[in-house]
Amino acid sequence: MKRITTIIATTFVIANTLMATTTTSRASLNLLLRRSPPKLRNSKFFSSSSSCQFRPSTLPKSYPCPIWSSSFSFCLPPRSTSTSLPFRHFSSSPPSMSSAIAAAASSSVSDESLLSSNPLLQDFDFPPFDSVDAEHVRPGIRALLQHLEGELEQLENSVEPSWPKLVEPLEKLVDRLSVVWGVINHLKAVKDTPELRAAIEDVQPEKVKFQLRLGQSKPIYNAFKAIRESPEWSSLSEARQPQIKEAVLTGIALDDEKREEFNKIEQELEKLSHKFSENVLDATKKFEKLITDKKEMDGLPPSALGLFAQAAVSKGHENATAENGPWVITLDAPSYLPVMQHAKNRALREELYRAYLTRASSGDLDNTAIIDQILKLRLEKAKLLGYNNYAEVSMTMKMATVEKASELLEKLRSASWGPAVQDMEDLKSFAESQGAEESDSLTHWDTTFWSERLRESKYDINEEELRPYFSLPKVMDGLFSLAKTLFGVEIEPADGVAPVWNSDVRFYRVKDSSGSPIAYFYFDPYSRPSEKRGGAWMGEVFSRSQVMAQKGTSVRLPVAHMVCNQTPPVGDKPSLMTFREVETVFHEFGHALQHMLTKQDEGLVAGIRNVEWDAVELPSQFMENWCYHRDTLMSIAKHYQTGETLPEEIYKKLLAARTFRAGSFSLRQLKFASLDLELHTNYVPGGPESIYDVDQRVSVKTQVIPPLPEDRFLCGFSHIFAGGYAAGYYSYKWAEVLSADAFSAFEDAGLDDIKAVQETGQRFRNTVLALGGGKAPLKVFVEFRGREPSPEPLLRHNGLLAASASA
Repeated sequence: MKRITTIIATTFVIANTLMATTTTSRASLNLLLRRSPPKLRNSKFFSSSSSCQFRPSTLPKSYPCPIWSSSFSFCLPPRSTSTSLPFRHFSSSPPSMSSAIAAAASSSVSDESLLSSNPLLQDFDFPPFDSVDAEHVRPGIRALLQHLEGELEQLENSVEPSWPKLVEPLEKLVDRLSVVWGVINHLKAVKDTPELRAAIEDVQPEKVKFQLRLGQSKPIYNAFKAIRESPEWSSLSEARQPQIKEAVLTGIALDDEKREEFNKIEQELEKLSHKFSENVLDATKKFEKLITDKKEMDGLPPSALGLFAQAAVSKGHENATAENGPWVITLDAPSYLPVMQHAKNRALREELYRAYLTRASSGDLDNTAIIDQILKLRLEKAKLLGYNNYAEVSMTMKMATVEKASELLEKLRSASWGPAVQDMEDLKSFAESQGAEESDSLTHWDTTFWSERLRESKYDINEEELRPYFSLPKVMDGLFSLAKTLFGVEIEPADGVAPVWNSDVRFYRVKDSSGSPIAYFYFDPYSRPSEKRGGAWMGEVFSRSQVMAQKGTSVRLPVAHMVCNQTPPVGDKPSLMTFREVETVFHEFGHALQHMLTKQDEGLVAGIRNVEWDAVELPSQFMENWCYHRDTLMSIAKHYQTGETLPEEIYKKLLAARTFRAGSFSLRQLKFASLDLELHTNYVPGGPESIYDVDQRVSVKTQVIPPLPEDRFLCGFSHIFAGGYAAGYYSYKWAEVLSADAFSAFEDAGLDDIKAVQETGQRFRNTVLALGGGKAPLKVFVEFRGREPSPEPLLRHNGLLAASASA
């Protein structure tokens, strides 16, 4: 998303949680700072062709995992309220937040007693996730907005062009809304109800209106501009300088008529994005298939049958059992994927595939018109701001340019195409050798099934048979042990210290080598399709901040939440994970580490804030590499019943299988990234091509098996229409280059040399994890690695280096 350099910026990085999961609203609260791009030597993909580089001021609330499947996306004591805890939520001067809001709102809200008891308006150490209901949203948010409106007016009237008089009060103001909105937005993602959804929908326009009011405040803009032009600018720390720029994406430079149009677009985009997400969730929930004939379930493993029976019980079939059914299958990932991998019933696979590919594409839940309207409004927004297309807008908040992103995608595509074609030939030959009738006509609902059979045959690995070796408690123990080795931190359970939204949610404390707490995080591991959206993500609850520190403390500690959708426990068995689910947990923990281990005290650039989007996946994808490190894997791969460690020969096969169908998996991701860029650069809403025409056209070079004519994958592509990856899905591949190269530093040091690993881990912590957005990611990478990044380690890890050389 490239932006023109004439636009001016005024707003705030802390808009992370405030902005929910959409890019449309993020832009309305961005404080973007001008920064000359580092000059890259001998770096083809990481150089910048523009004369100035912009840094993103916010990130999405969540980070959906990469699309794993070749077919689809999945990737203590009682609660304490003592002031001995390291921070409280609201840390501004008296009167207390709750009393101040009640006083400010008493004239317009009739029942002040309801306000005073509203958990969203109370002072709290940790968010009251257990007590917030839909009924609290409307009065709570409206009272808070009224209070903040008054604070904003007061700031505008007294603002001075200095850091303490401008940035610090502004950070406090935005933090209050970001935290409170983050609470209800998070609950909508993990504990969705029609009532909560309706309440959020009612107040969302008012919240966006305030965001726009703040983002387009002329007094605040003028104060920032004065700091940028004053002698004080040169004396500001490097962490502070990126927070002020003369480029704004909030519409402040527009005349009144155009700014009003801009604001209407922002409001509508926010609404459309949420509607898209709701339609996907509702369409996923709507599909249920009841099966009573055991023959139809042939090939499915006991873990899947247990899950399907458990779903049947929840739907009123009280006597359902794994052995005898009945079974209920849904489109939720833990239910869908086992069918595609293991069901011998080809008709069942086809039915589920078609249902998944056409989610939210018909009737009242049809997202087609919503997609077109989103693309139309994004283009209009770009034109208003002076850009040719929305991709140019997007790229101003990333390391890459449209050209450099396209160049990298094409390099990886050319390296992946030949191996992907060979993958399909191998699959056909194998299916034929097994006497499969469909061997000469393998199609979409066959590839995952036969890939699993070929993998089992080639490497003698059955993913379902590996599940008993990956119980959730052991995986988490091993993950925490790795964090201690690499980064010198201790992670311990702190259940009961903070309220949680579901009894399955765990709460943890992170401590440094001295034993002092430095962060906390929630972990919500299991799928709950009736109320929880799919995918996996990490989100920010509190950011590290000196300004928001509680009295008597030097800094507010960061708090994160990690959310996954893996298979829940069945009966007396713990959650037994697939290897992909293990990788997902490591991935999200990488995001959480960057948030929690930051050493930045400037709240605006701490942790993941202000990190370019295409660099923010570096720590998460870096952590996935450790799933293949022998000592790490063996520490978590313990049979949940016998305690037996995963056999050595199985580990070697697992390692060899790492590059199995790498070309196909890579090409799948590249298809999504290329389609995303095409829709946001060359597609003309309302023109001769439909969005599905574009999908078919892009697929010619990115899918070995062409998509079905009725393919409606785009209607469920939440990453770019309801998440933060619009014109940014390429970021996964861009960050894979960074993460693979970062891990190669450990390989160079010697993975069996514990001292070298620890030293390299500390260097990674002190750079990539510690510096946050206070320094350009490329500079941070060079500080860690000693050179610019290279795509070679990624191609080598994927077994595609030879293909790249010959391409």
